Amino acid sequence: MCGIVGVLGDHEVAPLLVEALKRLEYRGYDSAGIATVNNGRLDRRRAVGKLVNLSDLLVHEPLAGKAGIGHTRWATHGAATVVNAHPHKAGPVAVVHNGIIENFRELREELAAAGYAQESQTDTETVALLVHQAMEGGATPATAARQTLKRLHGAFALCFLFDGEDDLLIAARKGSPLAIGHGDGEMFVGSDAIALASMTDRITYLEEGDWAVITRKGAEIFDEHDRRANRAETRIQIDATRIEKAGYKHFMAKEIAEQPVVLADGLRHYSRSGTLHLPAGVDFTGVDRIVLVACGTASYACHVAKYWFESLAGLPCDIDIASEFRYREPPLSPKQWAVFVSQSGETADTLAALRYAKEKVARVVSVVNVPTSSIARESDLTLPIMAGVEVGVASTKAFTSQLMVLALMALKAGVDRGRLDAAALAGHLAALHALPGLMNHALGQSGEIAKLAEELARAQDILFLGRGLMYPMALEGALKLKEISYIHAEGYASGELKHGPIALIDAQVPVIVLAPRDALFDKTVSNMQEVMARHGKVLLISDAAGVAEAGPGTWATLTMPAVDPIFAPILYAIPAQLLAYHTAIAKGTDVDQPRNLAKSVTVE
Repeated sequence: MCGIVGVLGDHEVAPLLVEALKRLEYRGYDSAGIATVNNGRLDRRRAVGKLVNLSDLLVHEPLAGKAGIGHTRWATHGAATVVNAHPHKAGPVAVVHNGIIENFRELREELAAAGYAQESQTDTETVALLVHQAMEGGATPATAARQTLKRLHGAFALCFLFDGEDDLLIAARKGSPLAIGHGDGEMFVGSDAIALASMTDRITYLEEGDWAVITRKGAEIFDEHDRRANRAETRIQIDATRIEKAGYKHFMAKEIAEQPVVLADGLRHYSRSGTLHLPAGVDFTGVDRIVLVACGTASYACHVAKYWFESLAGLPCDIDIASEFRYREPPLSPKQWAVFVSQSGETADTLAALRYAKEKVARVVSVVNVPTSSIARESDLTLPIMAGVEVGVASTKAFTSQLMVLALMALKAGVDRGRLDAAALAGHLAALHALPGLMNHALGQSGEIAKLAEELARAQDILFLGRGLMYPMALEGALKLKEISYIHAEGYASGELKHGPIALIDAQVPVIVLAPRDALFDKTVSNMQEVMARHGKVLLISDAAGVAEAGPGTWATLTMPAVDPIFAPILYAIPAQLLAYHTAIAKGTDVDQPRNLAKSVTVE
């Protein structure tokens, strides 16, 4: 979501701030701004829309200074206007903020009564006003910031810049990630390491409740009890933070195309010569139940994994949407594992759910793409999916990589629980290792899918149907389509069709049926016939045997290579992604940064 960057540099910081913010564009935003201190004077520039608008403004109204902060905003309070854009300024302080201050209304009323009026609709301006009030009362910048932090309820990452202070930044985190970068006589702040990768590879991650006083000499970090805290400095791999389209028109196209290589690399890391090589702590002996918790696309990966854990390992498995998990107070047991799945590792709802479960289960496990993320650091055990940087808001390669890791975990559970012998394990691993080649074949259908998408782009509503392991893929296919094409789409279990959704069927509603030739294929075809009998326009996605057996009557077919049915979801993710991508292209929507969405959702 929102992106933060701060620089105490040796050079003019405005270009550095804008460049760092560009690296955070993938997170999604609706406005942007920077503030600098020059010759002791604090000033700022803000613009609505893309960063190019801010860049244009800076050409006509430049900002000098070697100390500054910047922000890309994804609206939580107030519309996308210049007044609501960050940085927010009150008197001698400017602040940028990720997260939500839950008690801002109460604080705003108190400030108004004391004569401190707010001009924006945001919760963030309240933070700046509190610091301003404290400094007018005689507090130093650090003391004023700390007094303010103690009064804030909710989630936040904050970075403060002060009038008259060209060698000072104050940063704090609670619930939203924040990192400090170390340079040679320079210091940096960023909402993630990607923002700082062009300036430094030396990173210190603030932990929950930390706040820091930063000068060019270094950072003094304090914990939530104001005690000095020593936080480890880590080196990031610059190559891992490189964001390039590599000749593709969109990041999403590049990331779809990368999946065979990414999957093959991940499989080689975790399994070799017919055996598993998962971390030593992945031992399901004595585990009697697991709960999988995630949001969005990651939750659909969990729905697929539920089938795997229960069929391959006989291990009962629950699934929870992270935003609901802790509020229903689910019963958890010491013989249970809780597995949290997140691309960014910073998803606020998932992180909150993890903290709820941490002391209640035998082990907290995370499946994430960023091994240095908050979710990873707070887990007992982490299995990185190793998908590399994913920029497109609609997750593609991270989704199939999550499926890969969850499949390997389910196989390990099957071995540990005595359900799979060495021969069965080797057979399943061989099927998984065959997938990258099959995915390359599926990617070859892109041209045909682009032609079908021209027709789909004219639809107002689209349904996706699937049975068994294809039901979660129907949900995922519908989500992908609505995310980037803005067409209303729904996914249903095929068997549920006659229990309500069939009322939606007419000649104007395309129905996409995901149906490899598996044990449930005949039942799916029966459901498909019900659609066609009502003049529904069916696009069947199946293998050659399935397409032949289904017979005539469909609007169109897409033929996938034959695949081991149990791992078909990983392969069938490809046509679902390509359908969404090409339909969005046909409609002319913003594929990589769809409206209202953000890549890393760091607020509840």
